[in-house]
Order: sequence, then C-alpha cells, then structure tokens
Amino acid sequence: MSRTTLSERGDARMADDGGQHTGATDGLRRALPWVALAVAAGAGALLAVGAFLGLYVRPTSDDWCALWKARDMGVLGITADFYQTQNGRVTNAFLTGLLYSDGMRGPKLLPALLVVALVTGLFLLGRVALRSLRDASRPEPSGLPARPPALPLVAASVLLSALLFFAGTRSYQVLLWAPATISHTLPSVIGLWAVLGAVRAARSGLRWARTAAVGSALLIGAVLGMLSEPFTLVAGLFAVTVGVLCLPRLGWTRDRYVSTWCAAACLGLVGGLTLLYTSPGARWRRAQNPQEPMSAAQIGETFHDWWRLWQTIGGQWAYLGALAVGALLGLALAATGTRADGRTPTVTGARGDGPTATAASARGDGSTATVPRRDSSGSGLPSRALFRVAVLLPLPLIALAALAVVLGLRSGYGDVGWTYGRTWTSFLLPLLIVLCAYGAWGGHLLGRRLVAPGRTAGRAAALVAAGTVAVGSAAALVQPVYALTTETVVRAVAWDRQNARIRQEVAAGSRDVAYEPLLIGGLTEPLFASTYKRDWAAQCTATYYGVDRIHRP
Repeated sequence: MSRTTLSERGDARMADDGGQHTGATDGLRRALPWVALAVAAGAGALLAVGAFLGLYVRPTSDDWCALWKARDMGVLGITADFYQTQNGRVTNAFLTGLLYSDGMRGPKLLPALLVVALVTGLFLLGRVALRSLRDASRPEPSGLPARPPALPLVAASVLLSALLFFAGTRSYQVLLWAPATISHTLPSVIGLWAVLGAVRAARSGLRWARTAAVGSALLIGAVLGMLSEPFTLVAGLFAVTVGVLCLPRLGWTRDRYVSTWCAAACLGLVGGLTLLYTSPGARWRRAQNPQEPMSAAQIGETFHDWWRLWQTIGGQWAYLGALAVGALLGLALAATGTRADGRTPTVTGARGDGPTATAASARGDGSTATVPRRDSSGSGLPSRALFRVAVLLPLPLIALAALAVVLGLRSGYGDVGWTYGRTWTSFLLPLLIVLCAYGAWGGHLLGRRLVAPGRTAGRAAALVAAGTVAVGSAAALVQPVYALTTETVVRAVAWDRQNARIRQEVAAGSRDVAYEPLLIGGLTEPLFASTYKRDWAAQCTATYYGVDRIHRP
C-alpha cells in the first residue's frame, strides 16, 4: 500500500501545476524585455536627436527681445520690465533673464535638460506608483512584483516623452524654442517633480519632511502661478480634485497630508496668478485687446474650438502608443508578479486589481470571504465606489482642463488661440500618463488571465499587438523628427552666414543693415509686420545688433 497521503498527493499536484505555470510564463518573461528594449531604443534615439538639435537653435521671434534685454538690463531688469510693461509673468521673466544671460548658450542646452528631467521624472513616478499600489494591498497579495520591471518602465517613460515633444503640431516650439518651453513645457516638468517630492516625503514617515513638502508646495505653486496661466488652470483643477478625493472621511487616506499639500499648492497657484493678473504689464496687455462680455455665441465658439482641438489630437494615432506601452508594462507586471510557487494570488473583485481582496475567514472550514480593503483607520485601498470614481474621473477631468485652456487662449488670442499647440502641453502630459496607466491596468488584468498553462497563443497575440502599436508609435514620429532636424539645421547654417555678414557691416559703421527673414516653427520673424513702427521683432533685432534699423535685402 502506498504510504503517500492524500495531503502529499495534493501537494505534489500543486507543485506540478506550479511548474507548468512557471514554464508557461517563461516565454513571456523572456520576450517582454526585448520588445520593451526595442520601444525604448527607438523613442530614446528620437529624444537624443531632439536634445542634440538644441545646439542648432538660433534666435527668432521673442528670442531677439530676450537677448538684448538680458544683456542690457540684467536678470532683475528684465524681470521688472515684464512685470511693469509686458505680461506680469515674474517667474517667466526671471528664468528668461537667467537663461539668456550668456547669449544663446542657455537656450541651446535647455532642450537636453528638459528631455533628461522629463524622462527621469516619469520613470520615478511610475516606480513609486507601483510600489505604493503594492504596499496599499498588504497583507493580501496584490499580484505586483517586489521590484517593478525596470526596462518596461524605461520604455514607457521614454515613449511618453517622445510623444509629448514630437507628436503635436508645434514640435519646435514645445522642445526647442526657449520662450515657449519656459512658459509651457517647463511648468509640467516642475509640477511632476513637485509631486515626486511630496510622495517621497509621505513615504519617509518623517513629520519635518511632510511639513517641508507642504511649504514647498505653497512656494512652487506661487512660482508656477507667475509662470504660466494655462498650467495654473490645469494644475489647480487637478489639485482640487485630488485634495477632495483624499480627504480621510472618504477612506482613501488615513490623515490629511495629501489634502493639505493640495490645498497649499492651490493657495500658491492662486496667489501667483493673482499677482500676475493684477500687474501693470498684464493690465496693459488686456487694454490692447479689450474683451467683451461672454455671449452665448462666444460660448458656443469656445466649445467648437475645444472640439477641433480634440479632433486634432485624436487625428494623431501615435498617441495610442501610450496605451500600448502601458499594456506592455502591465503584461510585465503580470509575468513577474507571480509567487515563488508559480501561482498567481487569488483575488476577487476585478481579479486582483479591484478594491476588494480575498482573505481567509476565521471559520474552521478554511473557506474564504470577500472583505473590503478598507479598515477603520482608512488605510489600504479605498471603497469600491471611490475606486470607480478615481478610475473613471481622469479623462473627463482632462477634457475639462483642456476646455479651460481653450477659454483662456480665446480670451487672449481670439479665435485662433486654440491653434497654439505649445500650450497643450499642460494637459497633454496628464493625458499621456493616464492613457499609460489605463494600458498598464488592462495589460495586468489580461496578463493574469493569460499566464495560465495552455494559453500560449493568447500570450503571444497580446505581446505582439501591444509591441506592434508601441513600436509603430515610435516609428510614426521619425518623419516629424526628420523634418524638424532638416528645418532646424538648414536654418542654423543660413542664420550663421547672415549673422557674420551683419556683424561685419556693423563693425564697418553701418547703421541700417539688411536682414533676410528665416522662418521656422510657425514663429514671427522680423520684417513681417505691416509697418516698421508695429514690427516689434524688427526693432528688437536692430537693438540686439546695435543699429538703428534693419531692412529686407
């Protein structure tokens, strides 16, 4: 008679099933890094080209004014000038003075700085988000690995950055033109790192770190409020929403740290925007274009502009790459998040990703009972209703933020304001992050169903589909980057030749020099106004070269 007990047979079957499960996921684990590497390499090469193109940036449009003002007025002088006579953007003016204090060296290095800061920030944000989700689900298994897979995270960070810089309608302005990157790209990067600092302080558990983070939120909010009106609207909307959702009484958090941090950020944003709006420069600017009271027809036109904006964004299929690279990340999490015995933890609700988890009950029969992942202290995951709100809310919130930006652009620039693609960065970055998160969630749900033995074809199909879209998204950006490279380099060569000639003429004593406009990025060049008196770009160019006037050849 066999001495093997029923319990031992059960253990043997479990071990055998675990081996089959582990073998079933080996292929997915081996293939995923190579797909992620292809995505990261392709998008990373595009970003490297964009950063390198900074060396070929030459003055155009607002650059001419910034150059001579930073040279002649200094940092504090240009800051006072912006506040008194331009637009009231004190932070913008201060950063402009610093950036142009050494001529064009700062604007040439800024694109590389933005690329590195954004990619690094997105990577750290993804890593801390995954670790927070894993910790929030304890003590029950979450299906998330102890260490988030680095290569898929890198691929996601790099591709999202490439999409932000190159998939839009104004790539040159978003990445290479310093006046626009200071006003509209840099605020998003600063906001991203501010959030990372707040999360770091929260995870440290140190009271002084949290106090410092709240104080920093107030200061950074004020700085950003005086830097960019569109970003202030978007950031304020998100901060208010997150602050309300994270009130302890709703069960998501156990204390008021998040809500306090968001309140401090909002207070800073409002204070900075108020200082900007009431400045003499902002009042002068509004006086140049008096605004009539908003009528029903204007409201309808604003919604029409908003709809055309989303049609333009929706027409760029490359943005689907954010979903696809998120799905790759989710598949990687599912493949690496299994337990050592090869079995995925059994979780009810959304099969491991919902707000409820299976926990063994206290009954002696060993059966399981579904319990909500929310205790009396408010720790852990939120209730099912709040979880659904958090999942469904981001996209409508982003749509509302875009509407606020369009409304502001229309009031400042008229019916063509919505076409200023450089301002879209404020809500495009949150959109890309949310799309990636949705993709990761869906990929994780799908991956946990496909890791079971016998689903080799399903795993291969999911990996091929997500990988193809992600790689194709990066490939779709090659042509815009190629066009941007050609346009930027050709203009730089022509500009250098013309600059050398003008300086020779000025050295010879000429007071009226010829200047051939060199258009790039849809920006204003000198000598395109109806009269010279109204041609601010020509006047700034003449002041920069130290002459009385410039004219066409």
